[in-house]
Amino acid sequence: MPDPHPAGRPRPRPRRHDPRRRDRIVDACLDVVAADGVAGTSHRKVAAAADVPLGSMTYHFAGMTELLHAAFTRFADDVAERFERRLAPATTTAEVATAVVALITQDTFATRRDLVLTHELYTLAAREPEFRAITAAWMARSRRALEQHVDPTTARLLDALVEGLTIHRALDTGERDEAAVVVGIQRIMAEPTTATPHATPESR
Repeated sequence: MPDPHPAGRPRPRPRRHDPRRRDRIVDACLDVVAADGVAGTSHRKVAAAADVPLGSMTYHFAGMTELLHAAFTRFADDVAERFERRLAPATTTAEVATAVVALITQDTFATRRDLVLTHELYTLAAREPEFRAITAAWMARSRRALEQHVDPTTARLLDALVEGLTIHRALDTGERDEAAVVVGIQRIMAEPTTATPHATPESR
C-alpha cells in the first residue's frame, strides 16, 4: 500500500485535545485588555497570548464583542467572589467595616491589572448596554453580600465608595492613602474599625 505521506511532504499535525482552550482564550483576553486596552485588543493578539491557532478564535466566539463579554463576565464574577469571601466571616458591624477596608486596600488595590480591567469595563459599560448588564449584576451581587450585614442604604453607600475609590486609584498618580479609606468606611458606617493601613508594595 503506498505511503499517503511520501518523503518530503509534511505529515498533518495530530489534532490537539485541548478542553481548556476556550478558558485560556478568555483569560488571555483579559491579559491583553489589561496591557493594551479594549481598543488595542484583537483576535490575533489574544490568540498569540493564549497560544492557540488564530482560526480557533471564531470557532469559540462569534466575534470580539462576544469574547469581551465572556472575559469581563469572568472578571466581574471573580471580583464578586472575593468580595463575598471577605464578608462571609464577619459577625459584627466592626468586622464588616474591617472586611470592607481589607477588600479595598488589599484586594481592589492589590494589582494594577485589576484596576485597569475595572476601569476598562466601566468605560465600555457606559456606552454598551450588554456590558452595562455585567456591571449591574456585579453591583447587585456586592450589595446583596453587604445587606447580609447592614441595611440597604448603608450597603449602597459602601458599594459606591468601593467603586469610586477603584476609579480614583486607577487614575491617581500619587501614593495611595489607605488611612483615608479607613476614615471613609468609619463615616459611612458610624462604627469604629480595627483595620489599620495595610503595608504592601505600591501597585505597579
